Amino acid sequence: MRRTLSLYAERVTRGAWLQPIDMEPGDKTEIVVQGVAASQGIAYGQVFVYLQSELELPAYQVEPEKRIDEVARFDRALVVTRQQISKIKNEVEKNIGPEEAAIFDAHLMVLEDEALIGETIREFEASGRNIETCFHQVSSRYVQAFSEIDDEYLRERAGDLRDVAQRVLQNLLGQAENSLSRLADQRIVVGRDITPSESATLDRTAALALVMDSGSRTSHAVIVARSMKIPAVVGMRNLTERVRNGDWAIVDGYDGLVILNPSESTLFRYGKIQEQKKTFEARLMESNRQPAVTLDGVTVSLMANIEKAEDVAKAKAYVADGIGLYRTEFLYMSSAHFPTEQEQYLTYKSVVEAMAPLPVVIRTLDIGGDKPMAGKTELFPKENNPFMGFRAIRFCLEHQDIFKDQLRAILRASHHGKVRLMYPMISGAEELARANVVLAECRAELQARGVPFDDKLEVGVMIEIPSAAATADLLAPDCAFFSVGTNDLIQYMLAIDRVNDRIAHLYEPTHPAILRMLRQVVTEGHRRTLSVSVCGEIAGDPIFAPLLLGLGIDCLSMSPAWLPAVKYMVRSMTMADARALAAEALSMSSPKEIYGRCDAFFRARVRME
Repeated sequence: MRRTLSLYAERVTRGAWLQPIDMEPGDKTEIVVQGVAASQGIAYGQVFVYLQSELELPAYQVEPEKRIDEVARFDRALVVTRQQISKIKNEVEKNIGPEEAAIFDAHLMVLEDEALIGETIREFEASGRNIETCFHQVSSRYVQAFSEIDDEYLRERAGDLRDVAQRVLQNLLGQAENSLSRLADQRIVVGRDITPSESATLDRTAALALVMDSGSRTSHAVIVARSMKIPAVVGMRNLTERVRNGDWAIVDGYDGLVILNPSESTLFRYGKIQEQKKTFEARLMESNRQPAVTLDGVTVSLMANIEKAEDVAKAKAYVADGIGLYRTEFLYMSSAHFPTEQEQYLTYKSVVEAMAPLPVVIRTLDIGGDKPMAGKTELFPKENNPFMGFRAIRFCLEHQDIFKDQLRAILRASHHGKVRLMYPMISGAEELARANVVLAECRAELQARGVPFDDKLEVGVMIEIPSAAATADLLAPDCAFFSVGTNDLIQYMLAIDRVNDRIAHLYEPTHPAILRMLRQVVTEGHRRTLSVSVCGEIAGDPIFAPLLLGLGIDCLSMSPAWLPAVKYMVRSMTMADARALAAEALSMSSPKEIYGRCDAFFRARVRME
């Protein structure tokens, strides 16, 4: 359902031919394959199928007198890998930018991970098997743990770990590293799963687009592609098995399409889209510099979701009204140890000061269950249903020493700007009360230490469990605000695993049950004069934004790059029309009909010419 304004140019325009490469005539039938739009843009050219070969690992016992040499061989491989990644990082910083180069800091941290390296050595000492086998076994466990995480961003970090592990194994085996730095000619690169370091070596003059069978919008390979202004589509499943080198294709990075053997009419249509997109995107950015005010004078708050402190620059660049969701898991997931109170304080303080005087909503730790932490497996036992397991506030209330470190750090950061604290995965009033008791203890501890903090720090909850939404009236007296996490709320309400490809099509944000639940949360929140925001993915979709605002949502928080499209929509509508849309949607029974009505509302107010 995730779309951007620019993709609608395809529906309403007719015009010029695509020009980058002359189309050779052929009799092949046009085939349209749907994937996930990851990096905007349109490319047309011939395909290069990039298939990474699987490493064949030897397995043997190492003689006792050679075991010291085997460990030394492992150390040398780690050093060489570190040198390779540092070189890639330096090249990316020089050719693309420091923000993109920072991606490889996480790769370097893997090579310093005492848990990963220590477990490998212990496995080797216990089994006596060659170090490649031991390292592969241990790293595979880590990759599997990250792959099972529900959060898309954190799940994609499995790709980073897999990338580093592959390099270490290549160096242990004396094999050359894979590279996309020398494409023979301009090509659309199609691969199963292109690693961050492989994407970083892309020849920008030759790579027309990036297409992957797997991956997501948050993978580091995609982040690199976006930075290079290279169109990308992911989630194509088995496209590598359906195409051959030299096939002609269009890659539509707006709508997530790959069109094989495009017809003359398709080339003509996409030529016009390509002509118009730069003009339209310039219009979006111009709109983004204006206030988010509807045509009938209602000001709307549009905020940004961030994962780490470095994301603040994007939030400011896209003129966010503040940080509506700061996911703090990254601090924990990128390290083998729990960050100290001081480490967290300095990180939160940097975000708060950078955004001041705008507000920053810091969500407390949402880890555990589906988000295990490397090196702390004893705290995160395997669960049959991790999405509903021992995670988030449940984990924090069970491990109050960890929870208190974070709460004290957030309180201390509140002295430097406008901070709001938010608990995730609250299921009811009793759980909220328990969390607030711990917070009160932290306040008292800081006061005893003479450490300043904001006495009026606002505390709110994520409404992402149906029980919390149903008892919003019971939660409201102890809250200053509600923030609806629609990603999980929709998943739990409809019993849909949104990362399961077989049933993902049933994940419907416009389901009547979802709209009624949102209206109930807004009603109960406003009754207590609480602000109600939405920080899930639909908040950043300009098709859904009018519906959410019409239901009474006060603030929309989204990935920074989505702000221009949503602000453009806000400035193109009246709040009165949005309320009428919501009223109409609430009277309808079909999710598809409701979506169609929202789509029509959107298209009636967007000028593509």
